[in-house]
Amino acid sequence: MMMPSSSVMIRRFCCFSAASSPATTSAMKSISKKNRLVFLGSPQVSVSVLDALFDAAATPDSSFEVAAIITQPPSGRDRGRKVMPSPVAQHALDHGFASDMIFTPVKAGTVNVHPSLLPLYRGAAPVQRSLQDGVKETGVSLAYTVRQLDAGPVISYEKVEIDDKIKAPELLELLFSLGSSLIIRELPSILDGSAKLKAQDQDDSLASLAPKICPDESWLSFDEEATVLHNKVRAFAGWPGTRARLAVVDSKSNRNSIIELKIITTKVHNNVITQDGDDEELLFRKGSLIVPCGGGSTLEVLEVQLPGKKVVNAAAFWNGLRGQRLKKIKV
Repeated sequence: MMMPSSSVMIRRFCCFSAASSPATTSAMKSISKKNRLVFLGSPQVSVSVLDALFDAAATPDSSFEVAAIITQPPSGRDRGRKVMPSPVAQHALDHGFASDMIFTPVKAGTVNVHPSLLPLYRGAAPVQRSLQDGVKETGVSLAYTVRQLDAGPVISYEKVEIDDKIKAPELLELLFSLGSSLIIRELPSILDGSAKLKAQDQDDSLASLAPKICPDESWLSFDEEATVLHNKVRAFAGWPGTRARLAVVDSKSNRNSIIELKIITTKVHNNVITQDGDDEELLFRKGSLIVPCGGGSTLEVLEVQLPGKKVVNAAAFWNGLRGQRLKKIKV
């Protein structure tokens, strides 16, 4: 969600557990009310911080205990390249800290489930921007994370064809469902390291961006073509939605009032609508609001929502106008 990317950090921990003795159980009960801290650190400079925590935790009125330590695995150091624990781990062991509560992660990498076919649509809103562009094919990628946004080597991907009816919330759900299956399938290779060998570098020359959506983008301008507007309605469904300002014209007094209408569901009208007189006026035909748009195109509006009201179909909204006319307003 959404959002929009879902990151999974893979770590393997070494931990040995033993059956709890009565003394251990009693000790656990006595400290059960204390807050349990997990310390993360490896270098010598971190030792002083760990020491301060140990000293503070040992005081009678301490409200916390150091429950576990996460540190780098043993490595070769000094001239002889002897494999030794990290300074933090060694210091903890020297002070009697339980060895089975010192965890050493082995890096398998950080991977990202990204709902686009990378390098296309890198960024915060890949699903929305791809729908806005009217793509017929999209997908989900499983890639390693690197410093540059969504630019890491791609482990695997899944393509999917989409029609011109699907909206962002449904497509997000579909792609992350595919992404979940993808990561389960690839998890063994990620853990054993073979995924790094098969992962393909992205071609940066083919990259496109999917910037974060701004609420001000939600306004519709009927000067644009119907296809552009329809794709925007699909892309921005859920959040931030798409809105239009329309004039309600009283046929008797000819007075106007401005309404703000949320456009929920649309489709592009493929037939030519002959309209007598004012091409700024909306019509009602066969259950749809008919909106003249740019380039001689026509948009059908099927569902709308007034502020504070429920979503209704176009027929219910039209009937609520009680003979008043609707006209477009320049944005």
